[in-house]
Amino acid sequence: MDLLADRSALDRWLSARRPARIALVPTMGALHEGHGSLVTLARRHADLVVASVFVNPTQFGPAEDLARYPRDLETDAAKLAAWGADALFAPDVDTVYPLGLEGVRIEPAPGLVARLCGRSRSGHFAGVLTVVLKLFNLVRPDVAVFGQKDYQQFRVIAAMVEDLCLPIEVLRAPIVRSPDGLALSSRNAYLSSQERESALALNRTLAAVLGRYREGERDPVALGRVGMARWNEIAGGQAGLEYLEVLDGKTLQTVDKLDGEGVAAIAARVGPARLIDNVALAADSPDLFLFDLAAHQTGDPGLKATSRASLEVRAAAALDPSTGRR
Repeated sequence: MDLLADRSALDRWLSARRPARIALVPTMGALHEGHGSLVTLARRHADLVVASVFVNPTQFGPAEDLARYPRDLETDAAKLAAWGADALFAPDVDTVYPLGLEGVRIEPAPGLVARLCGRSRSGHFAGVLTVVLKLFNLVRPDVAVFGQKDYQQFRVIAAMVEDLCLPIEVLRAPIVRSPDGLALSSRNAYLSSQERESALALNRTLAAVLGRYREGERDPVALGRVGMARWNEIAGGQAGLEYLEVLDGKTLQTVDKLDGEGVAAIAARVGPARLIDNVALAADSPDLFLFDLAAHQTGDPGLKATSRASLEVRAAAALDPSTGRR
């Protein structure tokens, strides 16, 4: 794998390999197996994979964790090489923002950021779109891969690509989870063992919503009530809910009934970490997109969703025998 630290190195690398089909996997580093699944998906849709590592300052708010966001480029590079990336583009701030951080901004469609994280993180998605468009212009990929865990981010980016007529195929990679269901996240590193246990309330709340959806419920309000009841039952004092919403999966707006894909999305602060999670509500939704990490680690491109039977075994094992509760 080649390490590209500036624009000229990137340009030379790309020029020597065109017209190969190029995939871009943008990241902020602190990589985990969820990022590995993005590289795996990218390899299936392109000849070459360029991963980027850039901690983008314009998407962090004044009170957010830019200064302490984990950074370890050497470890990230080793992981990307093992996952099969062909190049790592790791630019500095001056390369990405040649006119400084107060330059041109790309604003998201207002309707897509009126709810969920957009409601509380003013300016966040403008920072995301700005850096993603810059990376698109620098790499000029044929395909780009983003994770579903940042569901709103994916929808905002997909809308930008469509609205600006960019010749890029945007792919959504399913969420990768730990065996207990917690969505993999760079910010999980902030959690103590007790806080990590508290964080399981997020995915278990979503599991309750998905279960009622599978029983036939299509009213977002009713589904939200199911989720809130589950959250109130299991969330401990270390988990503070920011939002739980059930919305149309494409417009991210409230609807009277889910006709197409919906999304149940949740955000909570657990200890020092703000965590997000979601589940797509569709007829073919697997069980919270739980994937077999062993299959990914051995290079099997066919990541397999964990069966419902195995989930039921795990759920039974998680019950407290004295109370019958998790």
